[in-house]
Amino acid sequence: MKHIPSTHTDFVIVREFDATPEAVFTAWADPQAKRSWSDCHAENTIEYRLDFRPLGRETHHVAFPDGRVQQIEKVFFDIAAARRIVFAYEIRIDARLLSVSLVTVEFSTNRRGTRMVYTEQLAYVDGHEDRELRLRGTEEGLDRLGLALSRPPGTRQ
Repeated sequence: MKHIPSTHTDFVIVREFDATPEAVFTAWADPQAKRSWSDCHAENTIEYRLDFRPLGRETHHVAFPDGRVQQIEKVFFDIAAARRIVFAYEIRIDARLLSVSLVTVEFSTNRRGTRMVYTEQLAYVDGHEDRELRLRGTEEGLDRLGLALSRPPGTRQ
């Protein structure tokens, strides 16, 4: 069997929100809020769970129209309310591992409300690489987070 080396990359996304660090953190911590902005395949989701605590898990499984099944499994390692979230996650398609990532999300107060820094370090396996797609998808999710945070309290979903 031919050896295919793993490849590594990373990216950083910075966002500023007109909301407090507590509100931004809650959008990550509350299962309904999180799913409303982070689920880019909502119409195809077959399973979603969020246990937001250290060593808790987030599970998101999607069945695509072409029959493929995507599985995303996360484990939270460090959670500091309104300050920081550190988690790792893997992505599989039809049980084939594509990548494993380590993510740090940091929240700080700024003049607008909150500055959030999202840092992802990726390890791709067996020749899979989709950095630009992953970056774009993450940016789109964080854009949806910004839209969710801009809605008046009580109308956020």
